Amino acid sequence: MTSFLASVGYDRWILHVLLILPLLGMPLILLSPVRAARWIALVVALLEFGLGIGLWWAFDASNPGLQFVTDLPWMEGYGVGYRVGIDGISLLMVLLSVVMMPLVVWGSWRGIDHKQRGFYTLLLAMKVGMLGVFVSMDMFLFYVFWELLLIPMYFLIGIWGSANRLYAATKFIIYTFVGSLLMLVAILWMVFQVGKATGTYSFAYTHLLDNAAVLAPWGPWLFVAFALAFAVKVPLFPFHTWLPDAHTEAPTAGSVDLAVILLKMGTYGFLRFAIPFVPAFALSKTTGLVMSGLAVIGIVYAALVAMVQPDLKRLVAYSSVSHLGFVMLGIWGSTVESVQGAILVMVSHGLSTGALFFMIGMLYERRHTRMISDFGGLARVAPLMTLAFVITAFSSIGLPGLNGFVGEFLVLIGSFGRYPILVGVATTVVVFSAAYMLWATQRVFFNRFTNPRNEGIGDLNFREIAVLTPLIAAMFWIGLYPGPLLRRTEGAAKRYIELISPHLPEATLPGPITYGAPR
Repeated sequence: MTSFLASVGYDRWILHVLLILPLLGMPLILLSPVRAARWIALVVALLEFGLGIGLWWAFDASNPGLQFVTDLPWMEGYGVGYRVGIDGISLLMVLLSVVMMPLVVWGSWRGIDHKQRGFYTLLLAMKVGMLGVFVSMDMFLFYVFWELLLIPMYFLIGIWGSANRLYAATKFIIYTFVGSLLMLVAILWMVFQVGKATGTYSFAYTHLLDNAAVLAPWGPWLFVAFALAFAVKVPLFPFHTWLPDAHTEAPTAGSVDLAVILLKMGTYGFLRFAIPFVPAFALSKTTGLVMSGLAVIGIVYAALVAMVQPDLKRLVAYSSVSHLGFVMLGIWGSTVESVQGAILVMVSHGLSTGALFFMIGMLYERRHTRMISDFGGLARVAPLMTLAFVITAFSSIGLPGLNGFVGEFLVLIGSFGRYPILVGVATTVVVFSAAYMLWATQRVFFNRFTNPRNEGIGDLNFREIAVLTPLIAAMFWIGLYPGPLLRRTEGAAKRYIELISPHLPEATLPGPITYGAPR
């Protein structure tokens, strides 16, 4: 496979094609008959998947730097270029995007019954923004894709959402747009200061990173500007309040995209930009304690709030805040293990939470309710859905043998040397996670069958099985054999740690922990 991809020059065109295909699909959908809209979206999504999955084999795991790089002039007078590329950190995010794309389209097959052309056009626009964020190596291009995502998500929630959709959409746009404006100011200031020092005014990521020492005097406010934009997107406590509303009111496709990709943009932003540009301030003892402390507060708080949610979708939304807290803890753990664990948690959360939102959407299509109390005893009438939900719930709470365990375990052991008390507190959430997820599973599927409306709910159909099967298969694969993913992220994680290590304060305990044969 690798030799074939090399023979067709795969590395020279694949990233461009992944960005262009959805753009070509958008006008086709708008000009097509309504009944053809979802088919065009599905074909585009399958093409994206078929072409994009080749990145798994074409990517050189031994190369820790950027690969598939293209650097073309765009607005040369302003230092803006079309610069794209990926490394081990962004590789998995791109792959997650292309894998989920056809599942999201197929998963919304029956749930969208009005304005279908607009819905699928916006869905493809959102895919362009998602992929663009992870492949952009130009800060201007990155900001364009970052902002592009706001528009389709706003309309997806506001038009196809539930009863309080306008409130949720407005809250989402206000939170994220304010943070984005601060980031824009920080980007312009960086370009100006680095340009003044070097004589080259450029938005190129590598140029800014190579001259990041120039930014040290403005480190505190640059970090705050970036951190606010990314913290809202994560979302990090206490900037999380928009997420439960957005998740609850969004259509299934919107909830899945939020969980699988959009939330990862915030944690990716910290790894790629906020910390590497101003590492001295970002990794100082005070900043580290504040950020990791907020992460752990979010982990515990969101888990406790999830336990009392009557709405199944809102419960899963709060679980996302808790899971992403582990990612933030791993990032500030600042070891190869913790960073790889953080990346793996991002992937695992996308799979398990995406599957949960799919199944909640399937239940809603049948019963038009998400209230846990409206269900009960569904195992009797929907055994396949029950099995899928139980496996996914176990994955979400981190049961060994499933994907959720590996990433969180690496985060905890990798961060322990730097933040032993916070890691100890975060570890207790395993109990809370099991409590809220298993209790909800029991009440929906295994309690007494008391509501006659659930009698004809029906089990999973072929389309729903096809949507859930690859996600559940991936949960077992990553849980039992995470090695291939870890090998592809190891080089980038080590390079990241080498970049920031001169700025790391001394760890509380000796570390990082290393594994392997004694020397």
